[in-house]
This record gives sequence, C-alpha cells and structure tokens, in this order.
Amino acid sequence: MITLVSMTSITPPPRMKPPVPGNDSLQSVRRKPHAVVIGSGFGGLAAAVRLGARGYRVTVLEKCDTPGGRARVFRQDGFAFDAGPTIITAPALFEELWAMCGKKLSDDVELRAVSPFYRIRFEDGETFDYTGDADAMRAQVARFEPRDVAGYDRFLNTSREACRIGFEERGHVSFERWQTMAVMIPEMALNQAHRSVASVVASHFRNPRLRVVFSFHPLLIGGNPFSVSAIYCLVAWLERHWGVHFAMGGTGALVTGLIGLIEGQGGELQLNSAVDEIIVENGRATGVRLVSGQHMHADIVVSNADSAWTYRHLIAPRHRKRWTDRKIENARYSMSLFVWYFGTNRTYPDVAHHTILLGERYKTLLADIFKHHKLSDDFSLYLHRPTATDTSLAPEGCDAFYVLSPVPHLDSGTDWSVETQRYRGLIMAYLAASLLPGLEDAIVSERIMTPQDFRDDLLSLKGAAFSLEPIISQTAYFRPHNKSEDIENLFLVGAGTHPGAGVPGVLSSARVLDEVVPHADAFV
Repeated sequence: MITLVSMTSITPPPRMKPPVPGNDSLQSVRRKPHAVVIGSGFGGLAAAVRLGARGYRVTVLEKCDTPGGRARVFRQDGFAFDAGPTIITAPALFEELWAMCGKKLSDDVELRAVSPFYRIRFEDGETFDYTGDADAMRAQVARFEPRDVAGYDRFLNTSREACRIGFEERGHVSFERWQTMAVMIPEMALNQAHRSVASVVASHFRNPRLRVVFSFHPLLIGGNPFSVSAIYCLVAWLERHWGVHFAMGGTGALVTGLIGLIEGQGGELQLNSAVDEIIVENGRATGVRLVSGQHMHADIVVSNADSAWTYRHLIAPRHRKRWTDRKIENARYSMSLFVWYFGTNRTYPDVAHHTILLGERYKTLLADIFKHHKLSDDFSLYLHRPTATDTSLAPEGCDAFYVLSPVPHLDSGTDWSVETQRYRGLIMAYLAASLLPGLEDAIVSERIMTPQDFRDDLLSLKGAAFSLEPIISQTAYFRPHNKSEDIENLFLVGAGTHPGAGVPGVLSSARVLDEVVPHADAFV
C-alpha cells in the first residue's frame, strides 16, 4: 500500500534539552551572553557549535518539528529519506566542528567514500562514470573524444585554481568591505571569472557531451552553468581533491551529531519555535519574537533562515536601508526543485548511488527554468539511491530513492496543487523506461516536495531551493553579508549569504562568524 505523506505530517521526536548543570555551572551559564540562532540547517548548527566554543550560551530555534532544515530526515514505512543534501565533500569542515568540542567526527559519524561520484546517463543510454581517479577519468574522456584528454588536464588546473581562490582562501573570509572584493579582482580576471562555467568548459572540450559532463556542477548549488561565474568551476576540484562521501545512517546522522555537540556545550534546540520578528532597538538586534508571542532576549542573533526571507519578513522595513523590499523582490533567485521520495519492495542493484539522467535538451531546458520560468514536460534528473551504500535505510529486500528535477521557482505561476501528480507521472514513466523497470508496481512508500513546499515549509522566498542565484553580481560582496549591513549584532549564515549554497558553502558561512562576531567576553 502506498503512503503519500504531506509535508506537515512528520512525527515529532522528543523535545531536545541541554544537560542540567550543577549550581556552580548554572551561575556560569547565566553569565554567558546569549546567542539566538534561527534555523537548524547545517549553517545554523555549525554556527551554534562555533558560538558555543567562543563562550556563548546558544539557543537554536527551529520552525519545524524535526531538526536539520533542508537536511532533515523523513522516516516512514521503514524507510529513511534524507530530505536534501546527499553529497558530502570537504569533510574537514565537519571534522573542525568536532575538534572544537574536543572530539573526533568519527566518534559519532562514519563517512564512506562513494565511487563513482556520479554515473551520468545520456538520453540514448550512453554513460560516463565520474570519479576521483585521474587515470580512469582520462580513459572515460578518451572514449568520447581522444583529443579532449589534454583538455581534461587543462580543465583540472583551471578548477584547482578556482578552488584555491574561491574556496580555500576566500570561502571563509568576510566580504563586508568592498576592498576585500577589490583585492580579488586581478586573480579573478586571470582565472576568467567574468566568463560562465559553460564557456570555460567549452574552451577545454570539443565533444558536446563532455561539455555537459564538466559543466553541470553549478546546478548542485542552484546556478545555471551558462550564467554563473567560472569561479564555480571550483566544484570539480573540490570533489577531486577531497572526494565524495556519504554519511552512514544518512545525512541526518550529521545533524544528530551536531545537535549532540551543541547540547554538550550547554546549548539548546527548540523545535516548533517559528520566529515572527527579529527585534531591533536603536539599530541593534536585541532578540526575537516567536509566532507564539514569546519574546526571547539575545545579545546576538544569527539567522540561518533564507536571507531574502529574513530581510523581507522578519525585519521591519524601517530598520532596512540596503535590503529594501524592492531590492529583495528584484533580485535573481535560483531555480527550485521537484523532489519525489519513494521506496520500492525490490532492489535495483545495477543503479549507482548517484545518477544524473540527462534529457535531450540542456542549454534550452536551463533557459526555460532560469530565464523564462517555464515548467517543461521534459527534464534532466538526479537520482539518489542511498541503499547502494547503506542498506539500513530501507527494509530488507527494498531500496530507498529520491529523484530530483530542477524546475522554475514560483514566478512561473505553476499551480503545484494541480501539477504535482501529473509531473510525478512523467518522471515515473521516464524512470521505468530507463533505469527502474517495473517501478509503478514496486513503489510501497512515497512523498513529494514541490516549490510550494520550499516556500511554505522552508520559508524560501519564491520557493527558490538555493536562495539567491549565484551570478557574479550576487556573489561575495554583492551577496547579503554575513554581518548585517544595517543592523548591529545581526549575522547571517546559510545558502543566501557568502559564500553560498552547498554543504561546504553553508559550513563555510558559519566559519565567517569567527571573523565578524565579537567574542563572548565583549558582552561581560
């Protein structure tokens, strides 16, 4: 029997409380300045750990009844579905958080390397196994076009330089001053940052299919390869250098581990605690008011909510000079996602952990999604089969999946209450005809997430899955700053601020706080 579950029907776990301190410890906790973090996505949880390590008493407020934001977990019918992130790169960013608490990541979470990183399947069934093995990759490239092997090596050098500049050296640096951006301009120009990812990739590869293989990565962070800056070529080297991993037990194991770190520091997570307003007095954030009417004082406020939503809906217009309603509405936003989670009563052992299924169109399909805001009947898909690596996520003899289709955000005018089942049917028919024969009869559990859910459930403006589109005019200094431009003691983390979306991006946004948030001693 199929169970189609609404987004609001998740069974809440027990309310999470911090350990009860002794009398001496209680006095110490009371003297600590209070930091309120809005949202329990990876950015908010990482921020909470960092603030706790710097002497703050931290309260994380989560609107939903389960923690994790986009990284929460749906459990039903014996299946565990990671709601969002499934690809873990740059694990050192997690290891650093555990080290701050005197622990090792491996104490709580096992990260297992995945290979191939992705199996890319073209419309006619031809495949490309994308791995971290340079020789294997050269052999794969040679199958498509022997002359492009040299281009692959050149592209790796381009990607490595982009990663050094955009991630290793600048990913954790505050861009609150324009001078920080100005210092980067010569290097960015040298690395052709003014060009698009697709344009730079095309300069290295002749074969049209290889151009797709090496340019699709920006879609993983909400960007159109034909419009995002070539600095985002960095993703290829990021994966090549640090690998692609999966957290055993699901990505939610990392959420659980981070919550354990926060509680071990004396912090607290409050579920079902939606924030209605960030309170601003004399140009300074002094706390929050919850939808319940409760007021909570804070010495600093950190928002892990969507940055556009934070400014548009949580802060009164009179307190905003830079991020006015008009500026927010006129900004460019990432695409959204249609995500179908399903469990089957059989296994599909030939399907890789990560599969990219490419349709007949590439550039024009992306133009429909990003530029024309048009929902098309054709698509390219990302298929996640976590049970290829971890069979514990499904009942014995079953497989867990989710399939993700990039779609336009809500400016498309699509009525998802009407379109959801039709679009699901198109995807199911495509999967059944390509990789998952007999799919319709094999499904025993499912749920669906649409752009409307990104808007209503995750409070993402326009239902954009990755917040602001990562074009060069909305990057670094031009993105909402990690330290609010208008309001003292208000800070931002997550996909909508610097450096941007993706797990390494949101974890790096929390690293920026070390530079811009005053140490707790400043409030004593």
